[in-house]
Amino acid sequence: MFEHTYAALGEDFAAPARPMPVAAPRLLAWNAPLADALGLPAAWQAQAAQLFSGNTLPEGAEPVALAYAGHQFGHFVPRLGDGRAILLGEWLAPDGRRVDLQLKGAGPTAFSRRGDGRAAIGPVLREFLVSEAMHALGVPSTRSLAAVATGDVVVRDEILPGAVLARVAASHVRVGTFQYFAARGEDAAVRALADHVIARHYPPVAAAEDRYLALLEAVAARQAALVAKWMHVGFIHGVMNTDNMAVSGETIDYGPCAFLDEYHPAKVFSSIDRNGRYAYGNQPPIAQWNLARLAECLLPLFARQGDEGVADARAVIEGFAGLYQRAWLEGLRPKLGLAAAGDDDEALGRDFLAALQAVEADYTLSFHALAAALDGEAAGLPRTPAMDAWRARWQARLAAEGRPAEAVRSTLRAANPAVIPRNHQVEAALGAAAAGDLQPFEALLAAVRRPFDDGPAQQPFMAPPDPGQRVLQTFCGT
Repeated sequence: MFEHTYAALGEDFAAPARPMPVAAPRLLAWNAPLADALGLPAAWQAQAAQLFSGNTLPEGAEPVALAYAGHQFGHFVPRLGDGRAILLGEWLAPDGRRVDLQLKGAGPTAFSRRGDGRAAIGPVLREFLVSEAMHALGVPSTRSLAAVATGDVVVRDEILPGAVLARVAASHVRVGTFQYFAARGEDAAVRALADHVIARHYPPVAAAEDRYLALLEAVAARQAALVAKWMHVGFIHGVMNTDNMAVSGETIDYGPCAFLDEYHPAKVFSSIDRNGRYAYGNQPPIAQWNLARLAECLLPLFARQGDEGVADARAVIEGFAGLYQRAWLEGLRPKLGLAAAGDDDEALGRDFLAALQAVEADYTLSFHALAAALDGEAAGLPRTPAMDAWRARWQARLAAEGRPAEAVRSTLRAANPAVIPRNHQVEAALGAAAAGDLQPFEALLAAVRRPFDDGPAQQPFMAPPDPGQRVLQTFCGT
């Protein structure tokens, strides 16, 4: 069933919106496991093309577009909002979960700023593909329920076939949502929003002596854990603006996102990130910067005001680096096959990455190769003096733990995927889909949903790009 607790916060939080009808809706992809887990009516799949194109609405839906602001590449924009996304409502699943169900690309809203509110098939299927891959990799993420071709075209740099994405999220509240009200000096609205977020995402915080400071601490902890997971799978979000940072701790808004092929911390793919602000290695400090913007919004609500409140906020923001470091180390150890913490774990991980960077080795395949390297095989790892020296240290570290080789191998295989959405394969699949052939997309989707399987059927999806296949830039859907 649908509820609408966010829209009930008031007309300043969300504007009524109505999906624009499309010419010839056709279902491109349907996430049956997700639909089953959410307890969606079985009849919805038969009607999916109509329901999730916006031509008709599910019973109980009350569509709105959400208001928010945001820092875009460091520059504050006081009014952004859902310019091409429409929230149908909050779905209550049988297990008690509350999730937003949103249509992306369903037409213009009050926040469209002269945009068409539409989406092209490529960005829609990219988000479907990558969000499902992230879920399979164990990274908190919004999910894709349905992708529907519209039968209409959209005009970007070229004329493209249109589509709509039905997206499921824990919520769509962003750092930029808080900024929208804080910038207008509306502390009562900031408080109402914070209370909503606490009730929905962080119930234990309600009992804290200073609930709003505790909220900031809780959001910081989730963001540290999330970004550490991004780093461990080689994911580059590409547009870490404050309006693209969900306070729930989920990955949201898959625009010009990409995955590392060869390892380099300065790697950038997004065509709009001309100065590398959101490069792979910059993601942890940018998350901290975004949290500082959230802290600014919450300061008027803190129990302690003035210099004391600022000191409380500063302690949380400065503490983010430690939270991230702990989360990164916790994720690193299983990637190296380690079961216990050691004083040299960080150095061991950093030196492995340095050896990869020196020869531009493939990030995913190098970690995946560690399971074979247990037996002395070097296939998949660089044959360099630095890597040879590192392998000796690593094997000595494992030996000191005294675990059976099979247990270590099992740890490595569970932590290091064989398959990620390779950028060149994603682009090929999306290009074929735009031309009417969904088979490459469906095959790639099936592969990334089994990221730790390196069996024969997965081998074609494990291959890094040939020089002529390298993707140098990815593009935002707008």
